[in-house]
Amino acid sequence: MTKHHPELSLLFHALADPTRRSILTRLAETPARVSDLSAPTGLRLPTVMRHLSVLEEAGLIATSKDGRVRTCVIVPEALEPVRTWLDEQRAIWEGRLSRLDAFAMKTMKERAE
Repeated sequence: MTKHHPELSLLFHALADPTRRSILTRLAETPARVSDLSAPTGLRLPTVMRHLSVLEEAGLIATSKDGRVRTCVIVPEALEPVRTWLDEQRAIWEGRLSRLDAFAMKTMKERAE
């Protein structure tokens, strides 16, 4: 039975959008103000705020407010559940491919005999 991880759904939903991935890439360099994050997107501020809300809900960013300035910072450790899940999937598929390779080699050897 498949394991269900609600946090994975939130993380993959947040990562599914190219604008949000672009914001994360920018925040990986240094924390940034919301206005600095919205400028390169060409999107209106309320739309960018919704993207930031999705990222924050997934735990990928944290925001703080100083007066009228809201600053965002990336939370890299929030990606750990995704990394763990991907590593598990890689191990499963590498095992399957190894078994398929062994089966194909055995079949070829039997046909050659």
